[in-house]
Amino acid sequence: MPNKNPLENISEKAKTRVIACGMIAREILDVCEMNGFGHVSLTCLPADYHHKPQLIAPAIDEAIIKARSEGYDNIFIGYADCGTGGQLDKICQKHGVERIEGPHCFSFYIGNQSFDKTSDDYTTTFFITDFLARHYENFLLKPLGILKHPELLEMYFGNYTTALYLAQTNDTELDRRAQEIAAILGLNYKRKFTGYGDLAPAIANTQIPDNGIS
Repeated sequence: MPNKNPLENISEKAKTRVIACGMIAREILDVCEMNGFGHVSLTCLPADYHHKPQLIAPAIDEAIIKARSEGYDNIFIGYADCGTGGQLDKICQKHGVERIEGPHCFSFYIGNQSFDKTSDDYTTTFFITDFLARHYENFLLKPLGILKHPELLEMYFGNYTTALYLAQTNDTELDRRAQEIAAILGLNYKRKFTGYGDLAPAIANTQIPDNGIS
């Protein structure tokens, strides 16, 4: 039988190395599987860099250099700015690579154009994604010390009014967990199904050389 995906066996040189945030790894793999993007080779930085944005740009710099040494000519960065204050863009410019557009993943999940038009409406909104719904104990409550010191809730979340679950999938268990987060934080709960937003076209636009298929 012929290969279902003619790109499955292309060389490493022809593939696109996507260097992404660990928070969106599952979503990138889902997008690739659904669309048959066999040209994508994914590697991720630790998801907890979300809490330490100053580490992102230097780590991306190293990851790009490593990918080049492994023979990848085509590299795409699976991060928005994500709190780097423009430092990630400097690294992208240095290496001549592109990243996902937008200030953060919440924007590109909603759709950057839509987010830009309504960003003022989100000033007091705490965003939840599928990743955070799955991992909120280890990724939110423990790192912030809230489990041991619930009095910190007011300090961290006192200026928020709403917890908005940006759902990439329709999953009743994740819905329940997102509502649980809102209750713990004392915020009004809302849900908006976004799917993968701008992530899917960003991955689709990664380059596949014409001579890359073996």
